Amino acid sequence: MSAHPTTSPAAPGSLPGALLKNRHVSGWLLASPLGLVLAVFLLLPIAMIAIVSFWGATEFSIYPDFQWDNYAFLLSSPVTYKVFLNTFKYAVLTWIFTLGIGFTVAYFLAFHIRSLTWQIALFLLCTIPFWTSNIIRMISWIPFLGRNGIANSTLMSMGVIDAPLDWLLYSDFSVILAFVHLYTLFMVVPIFNSMMRIDRALIEAAYDAGATGFQTLTNVIIPLCKPGIMIGSIFVVTLVMGDFITVRFMSGSQSANVGRLISNDIALLQYPSAAATAVILLITVLMVIGILLRFVDIRKEL
Repeated sequence: MSAHPTTSPAAPGSLPGALLKNRHVSGWLLASPLGLVLAVFLLLPIAMIAIVSFWGATEFSIYPDFQWDNYAFLLSSPVTYKVFLNTFKYAVLTWIFTLGIGFTVAYFLAFHIRSLTWQIALFLLCTIPFWTSNIIRMISWIPFLGRNGIANSTLMSMGVIDAPLDWLLYSDFSVILAFVHLYTLFMVVPIFNSMMRIDRALIEAAYDAGATGFQTLTNVIIPLCKPGIMIGSIFVVTLVMGDFITVRFMSGSQSANVGRLISNDIALLQYPSAAATAVILLITVLMVIGILLRFVDIRKEL
């Protein structure tokens, strides 16, 4: 019987075998499925938005073209700058309140609750509002803050006020309140995760060295929580800057942000203008994230 020689599909000395042994090549091959998904579902839609932003539009139709009219109109309109300033105002105020509340809740769960069971139970309690729709949670504030709502009725019955407070609803106050209610958990989770990673021996060493509770907080806990604070800040700021439904309902359509500007253009079928506004918003958000990441290297700290 004649023996048939067997050939290996990737001999040790062959080029494919050598490439597969290369760490860089194998790394790219492993990352290629995820990269393909991101390219199709993230980069491609963004590229389409950028392309449409250069198209032209009439009252009844849009047509493919390459022109700067949409950007020229947006950047020359004082309304654009007013709306962006309003958006930044909402983002900054929401960030301040969510950071204060989120850090306090995370600190309480991480350092004052010793039992892991109670930590999990209280953490799940914080997530209960997220079991319902954002719109339902937001609209639930309307009967509470209205002129004849629970808040005004309680304050009047206690004699604190003589007449209903109009600024409780359909104002910047109600918008910020709804934002804080909706997005505080996005600040709690990453800060709590960072606090749970802190070695308790470092805190005991700080106390043994004579540090007060405030000094331990500012010199040990907060610096070690910077990655969590930064991740939570990125979540909150980006979500607020892109939100439009909250501003619409809680301000009674009396205030506007960039999200509402885009929504109005879409309702009027002005897709190129909406796309141009979306591109400017995306660039602005990326700049904000870039500034935030200057304060801490998240990849190094995690």
